[in-house]
Amino acid sequence: MQPDTLKKITRFTIGLLSVGLIACASTGGNSVKSGGSENVHLQLGVRYLSLNKLEIAKENLQQALKDDSNNIQAHNALAFLYEKLNQFDDARDHYETALDLASDDLGVQNNFGRFLCERGEFEAGMALLVKASSDPLNDRAWLALTNAGRCQMAMERKQQAEAYLRQALQLNNAYAPALLEMQKVAYQNGDFWAAKGNLQRYLGVASHTPETLWFAAQTERALGNNELANEYKNLLLEKFPLSNEAKKIKSVL
Repeated sequence: MQPDTLKKITRFTIGLLSVGLIACASTGGNSVKSGGSENVHLQLGVRYLSLNKLEIAKENLQQALKDDSNNIQAHNALAFLYEKLNQFDDARDHYETALDLASDDLGVQNNFGRFLCERGEFEAGMALLVKASSDPLNDRAWLALTNAGRCQMAMERKQQAEAYLRQALQLNNAYAPALLEMQKVAYQNGDFWAAKGNLQRYLGVASHTPETLWFAAQTERALGNNELANEYKNLLLEKFPLSNEAKKIKSVL
C-alpha cells in the first residue's frame, strides 16, 4: 500500500473512530505529519484497529511510539485500542499523555472527554467536550456535541442532552449516533411519535442495532401497535440473540 494512500486512510479512520458504532475520535485541526516510519506504523495501526485486528494494531501503534514517543495520534489511537480491550488504566494513561503533549488537539479532547464521561467523571469529561465542540476550528463539532449529549443523558439531564444533540444534528442532520440518541431521549420523554420519527431518520443512514430495535419495540408497544412491536422483538432476537437487549426483551414483551 502506498504511503499517500495510508496517510488518507489514517486521517479518515481516526475521524471515524468517534462515531460510537466503530468509533470515537476526530483528529480535529491537527494533521498527521508526512513521512517517517512512525507514521507508517501509525497508519497501519489505525487501519488494523478499524478492522478490529487488535493485536497487530497494537504492535504497530506501539512501534510508532518507539519511533516517536511524542506521537500524539499514536497515543490517542492506542488509548482507544486499550478501551476496546477493557484496559482502562492504560487507556487513561495514553489519553493523559496525548493531552499533555497537545492540550488543544480536538480529537484527544473529544475522545478523552467521552472516556471520562463513561467512567462517571462527568465534570471533567464535559469540560473537554465543550471545549472541543466550541472551537471555531473544529469542522466536525457534531462529534463532540453528540458525546456531550450522551454525557448529559448519563447525568439524567434530558433537556440539556437534547439541546446538545439538536446542535449536532443542525451541523450534520444525517449523523447516525446523534439520531440514535434522539430516539432514546424522545422515548424516555414519552414522546413516542418523535421516537418513531427519529428511528426512521436513523434507518435512512444506518442499520438497526440492538438498541434501536429495543426502543422501537418499546415505542410501538406504547403506541398500541402490538403487532409491529412483536416484529421488532423477533427481529432483535433473530439478529442479536446474545445482546443484553435481547435478554431484556424476553421478560418484557
